[in-house]
Amino acid sequence: MLNNNPAPHIHPIHELLANRWSPVGFQNKKVEMEKINSLLEAARWAPSSYNEQPWQYIIGFHGDDTFHKLSDCLTPGNSWAKSAPVLMLSVIKTFFGYNNKLNRHHLHDTGAASAYMALEATNQNIAIHQMEGFSIEKATQYFNIPENYVTGSMIAIGYPVEDKNNLPEDLKKRDQSPRTRKPFEEMIWKV
Repeated sequence: MLNNNPAPHIHPIHELLANRWSPVGFQNKKVEMEKINSLLEAARWAPSSYNEQPWQYIIGFHGDDTFHKLSDCLTPGNSWAKSAPVLMLSVIKTFFGYNNKLNRHHLHDTGAASAYMALEATNQNIAIHQMEGFSIEKATQYFNIPENYVTGSMIAIGYPVEDKNNLPEDLKKRDQSPRTRKPFEEMIWKV
């Protein structure tokens, strides 16, 4: 596992879950295609309503036209993601194929697929950072996303920087801040 700052937890969880994290700095190192394929294979096996698997991913590799378009969609607050060797954008079909009706779970299911990718990335000693800070309008225009589809999240993929002191001060502080979550009890709806 590449993370030396595992998530503090009060109940036992698998080490992949404890070690998954979302870095804001990536090495200038190409991610092997085998690893990208493993991430996509993990997403392929995520559960989905009626096994619809409504997700698809636009994949850009640093230096290609797709990467340029994806990085142009990023908001200024996420410009750090341009240093990642790979950017992906989830594109989601909003209707079921078997009856052409609205799939109310399309975002949930795609979130599960992307979470599976995050866990497989941890297993592969790389990291992904999912974000919502991008222009949906630009992405829709660049990639001709049709009406019955929506964009999900932008995903930066790569090897995290080894020396966080090389990050700009704001990113270093963000990357080194303690990992926190709401108290366990707040997850449970009181009846």
